[in-house]
Amino acid sequence: METDRGIINVEDLIGKKYGDFVLTSLNVKAYLLKPSISDYIEKFRRITQVIYPKDLGFIVFKSGISSGSIVVEAGTGSGVLTATLAYYVRPNGKVYTYEVRKEFIEIAKSNIKMAGLEKYVVFKNKNIEEGIDEENVDAVFFDLPMPWRLVEVAYKALKASGTLTIFVPTMEQLLKTINSLRQHKGFVNIEAYDTLLRLYKTVPGEIRPMTWTVAHTGYIVFARKVVI
Repeated sequence: METDRGIINVEDLIGKKYGDFVLTSLNVKAYLLKPSISDYIEKFRRITQVIYPKDLGFIVFKSGISSGSIVVEAGTGSGVLTATLAYYVRPNGKVYTYEVRKEFIEIAKSNIKMAGLEKYVVFKNKNIEEGIDEENVDAVFFDLPMPWRLVEVAYKALKASGTLTIFVPTMEQLLKTINSLRQHKGFVNIEAYDTLLRLYKTVPGEIRPMTWTVAHTGYIVFARKVVI
């Protein structure tokens, strides 16, 4: 295995435990660490624009999902949000993810399997505008071009007090989404966010913000269902 710090002989890993190290050909220590969900996602094959980690964590926190939650996602794409949701609803929850493009589903399935989360995801090759098959779900997530057209679809699937989360990249989409939620009357606590995250260099004597950073990635809208 070639790295920027020398070649690792994979046979040296046999018998090692997480936290142990092997030496590269340049005599540099390479540590064996258990992959996190973030590590897996970084290795996903990507055929669409994906939601960034800085947004994923906030989405999970604000949506209120946890182990045992039943959630619906529309716009599977590469499966980045799918994997994140599955990681947090396991082992007793389930993610039902809708995608109209079969080729995207196959790639997402491969990514999800690599992360070991396939038991917690049900893939559906269906246009979400035709309706959500599941009822009384804890949360609905939309990462689609025109989510404002799907507010009623989400409303019918959500349980009372359930959370609708919508991710859109542009201000125009944000305005249309908020207007649609306001007009529906079935959602309260409508909030919109734009997250910012700054990575720092951690080399002694050089601690400072990294020169390159991810700034705006998209807007995140949250709303809670009420009975009307």
